[in-house]
Amino acid sequence: MTALLFSVFLIGLLIGIPIAFAIAIAAVAVLLRGDVNLLIVVQRMFAATDSFPLIAVPFFILAGDLLARGAISVKLVTFAEALLGRIRGGLSVVSVVAGMFFAAISGSGAATTAAVGATLIPELKKRGYKEDSSTALIASAGCIGVVIPPSVPMVLYAVIADQSVTQLFKNGFLPGIMMGGILVAISLRQAYKYNYPMGTQFSWKNLWRTFKEAIWGLLMPMIILGGIFSGYFTPSEAAAVAVVYSMLVSMFLYRDLTLKEIGKIMLGSARTSAIIMIIISCSGVFGWVLANWKIPEAVAQGILSISTNKFVILFLISIIILIAGVFMETSSAVILLTPVFLPLMRTLGVNLVHFGIIFTVGISIGMVTPPVAINLFVGSSITGMPIEKIAKAVLPYLFGLIAMFLLYIYLPILIPGLIF
Repeated sequence: MTALLFSVFLIGLLIGIPIAFAIAIAAVAVLLRGDVNLLIVVQRMFAATDSFPLIAVPFFILAGDLLARGAISVKLVTFAEALLGRIRGGLSVVSVVAGMFFAAISGSGAATTAAVGATLIPELKKRGYKEDSSTALIASAGCIGVVIPPSVPMVLYAVIADQSVTQLFKNGFLPGIMMGGILVAISLRQAYKYNYPMGTQFSWKNLWRTFKEAIWGLLMPMIILGGIFSGYFTPSEAAAVAVVYSMLVSMFLYRDLTLKEIGKIMLGSARTSAIIMIIISCSGVFGWVLANWKIPEAVAQGILSISTNKFVILFLISIIILIAGVFMETSSAVILLTPVFLPLMRTLGVNLVHFGIIFTVGISIGMVTPPVAINLFVGSSITGMPIEKIAKAVLPYLFGLIAMFLLYIYLPILIPGLIF
């Protein structure tokens, strides 16, 4: 049954069937072989979406889209440049820091890449930075968008693994900062290698002016995450607050979005949310098949037959996650693979919050790993450059992110207090 399930799923992907339907067809193929009443398909599809925390998903998507289209992203980039633009290659550092700022607002890698890229790539090109390398850097910084909270993949993992969204959010900051740090280090090395120019002279007056303009964007993560961590509202309520806050700031403070434009943004967000929700509902059937035929336990036993060493198994799983990110979209991979890995993680005694962060970081790297590299496609659409050229330029940043990922896997095991 395991071979049938995954064979049908992979064949579906290879012939171009949308991933949600490939998941459903694979599950139905097993149910037919097992002579099970197909009414279970409808039951499990509805049950999979009957979860209060999932309300956060469409709200965080909408909040990210509102911010990506509005002036907040421009204000954040301007502030980051006033703060860090003086050093050689400072605009590269600004690209990363602006990506981290926006990650703490949007929860989306593609939205982060689009917002920062649309603002900074033309300026980077004008100042003599290599366009392919700059685009690759911004796309890589976009990966941080799903790691620093709020994060849609973390919400999905929390629902599937029955873990606390708040705990996952709390533990998402360290790897996000580590990802930003390695990208800054590589970008500075590139700056000296290609002799990039230094930025404008640092000015406290300019810093204060840009800070005042960006304050509404900077306040958003403080309000949302502060409300969650202090217990004033749940992550789902925080997502709704994020939408209301984004609308108020965009319409009445910056006045850069009209009701008509907001309607179009809502429609786009609804499409994105619908895609994720149909994947979740089809995965409900897939998950039931996994549980009924004890497939995760079989996978766990198969991996444990290779080694019982926790460090070796985590390394093997990290490779699987990275490979999955090459071929699958972030949310799809989390929804599909989490039920497969959970029994093994419980057997090994791995903290499931830690594993959720590992999964999120590993799968986010797939956003800059062709062929399904959504951030590279966003960068290509902004610049008009061929995806192949950007893919070649992203290699130094990709290797840096993978090295950081492998480090983070073992760091909380060696220092248990890092997971709280």
